[in-house]
Amino acid sequence: MRLATIRLGDLEIAGAVTSVGVVPLSYVNEALGTSWTTDMFELICGNGVPALREWYDNGGRRDVESIDTVIPFGQVCYAPLYRRPRKIFGIGLNYRDHAGDLAEKAPVGIPGSFFKPATTIIGHGDEIKIPVQSQKTTAEAELGVIMGRECENAENENWLDYVAGFTTIIDMTAEDILRLNPRYLTHVKSFETFFSFGPHLVTPDEVGDILKLTVQTVLNGKVHAQNTVSNMTFTPDFLVAFHSKVFKWEPGDILSTGTPRAVHIQHGDRAECRIDSFEPLVNPVIDKKIAK
Repeated sequence: MRLATIRLGDLEIAGAVTSVGVVPLSYVNEALGTSWTTDMFELICGNGVPALREWYDNGGRRDVESIDTVIPFGQVCYAPLYRRPRKIFGIGLNYRDHAGDLAEKAPVGIPGSFFKPATTIIGHGDEIKIPVQSQKTTAEAELGVIMGRECENAENENWLDYVAGFTTIIDMTAEDILRLNPRYLTHVKSFETFFSFGPHLVTPDEVGDILKLTVQTVLNGKVHAQNTVSNMTFTPDFLVAFHSKVFKWEPGDILSTGTPRAVHIQHGDRAECRIDSFEPLVNPVIDKKIAK
């Protein structure tokens, strides 16, 4: 199943993604007499995604696709999947090529990691804003893991038991500031608009073999870099299990698993994350030094 959050007037409402568009869950409830929460974060935190998927796979899909108030893709205005996760947790230099970009050694044994504040969040189509403090900001396409349950002391083998779904992510870095001192990592990751995710949450049953997915960093329609998840130093199963022994994962937490390579973005660019069979995530870029 695929889910999205879309803008309807002043509201941001979760919806089911069909072959032709998105049906807001409020429309589903009205047409079919169901009572699904229409807030994506509440749906995830209430363990509603597995229940919704089971309902959808056992006849709900047919009923949803029969609703004539579907919003066609051409008219959909996506919002971020949600705006207030408890944790956004990123993994740095998880592909060796990216380590080479920064003249750094890839971490060995323990993943390099960082937290980001929720105030960085934007969604598909929203503007990435290069801050006035930075002369070189980069964009990084990544596979995102969305946690669906509390998770402590998990093992690699059962990591998917705790996952609500996957999504596309574009993570930003003020690289010129980071090069001054690697201890500035949190600072350079925390500017407004520096974390885009969505537009779709894809449940694990739709993804297949995670390790075979190809992640692409794309700039202005041209593929800048790509790599396969199996080539990560620390694969998603390891990352979920390893960090569950450090802190408790909570529903709605977002794990950004690392980029094949970052790309320098400038005013007027369009940054994009493409992952096999996922809806692409695209964001225009403005430079606040220019767009005053």
